[in-house]
Amino acid sequence: MRDRRIVFLGTPEAAARVLRGLLDDGREVVLVVTAPDKRRGRGGALLPTPVKTVARQAGIPVAHDLDALSTVAGPSLLGVVVAYGRLIPADLLERTAMLNVHFSLLPRWRGAAPVERAILAGDEETGVCIMRMDAGLDTGHVLATARTAIEPHDTTATLMDRLVTLSLPLLRGCLDAEDLVGVPQRGDPVYAAKIAANEGEIDWSRSSEDIVRRVRALRCHTHLAGRRIGIVAVAPVAGVEAPQDGPEDPGAVTDDARVRTGDGWVRLVAVRPEGRPTMDGVEWRRGLRATEPRFRVSR
Repeated sequence: MRDRRIVFLGTPEAAARVLRGLLDDGREVVLVVTAPDKRRGRGGALLPTPVKTVARQAGIPVAHDLDALSTVAGPSLLGVVVAYGRLIPADLLERTAMLNVHFSLLPRWRGAAPVERAILAGDEETGVCIMRMDAGLDTGHVLATARTAIEPHDTTATLMDRLVTLSLPLLRGCLDAEDLVGVPQRGDPVYAAKIAANEGEIDWSRSSEDIVRRVRALRCHTHLAGRRIGIVAVAPVAGVEAPQDGPEDPGAVTDDARVRTGDGWVRLVAVRPEGRPTMDGVEWRRGLRATEPRFRVSR
């Protein structure tokens, strides 16, 4: 229904893209609720969230507290929630209907990190659901769903970009519907726990497949001679391409930037040395003075 007034709750860039889509579609967004400004970068500047930036550009009032919803209350008010990052109290959901744009095929990957967990698990498919929120953790009825394959080259960024694109027409259809009645979720729930800080450190004793997935899903790093090195992209090394007489210790790096894993090899495609920009893996290896470098194996 076009006369619905929308309050938008969200924080990261994916949510900002959905907010832009609503505004481009001519929807009336009367309030945005997002996380407080946060210090980022080396200089520690206090920066707004991507959602707050879009709201400011559009002249929409911004709040950092759900109490602000009382200022825009009314029978036509509808909440749209995208990666807000905080629980919404049950009493508020009783007063204001809210739709959640969730980036998984519910009930698989309920929770905070559905895209990352789908890649880490090796899922072949994922999608986006528009869900009517209730008091549970991503347990509400689903109004609309779209699916997409997870390609072998997909990273969290590329997959999220595609899921956001899929979500916009779904959300538009839900907002235009006369009612917000969905269907119960079916299947066994799987939970997408928040990504812990230590999950990004690569354990080179794990399988090549696990390491490739981890680098695709997370901001990964390793250590060499006490220095932190970002691992931006890796590729699996097929059997015929594997060094025939290379070192056996996991973490060992060959002259052509291949790294020994627990069951084979991966190739360093791009790395980010500490304090330097991203660079080609082979170029980085050529610049090393160490003759037999070995990444630290975290356990």
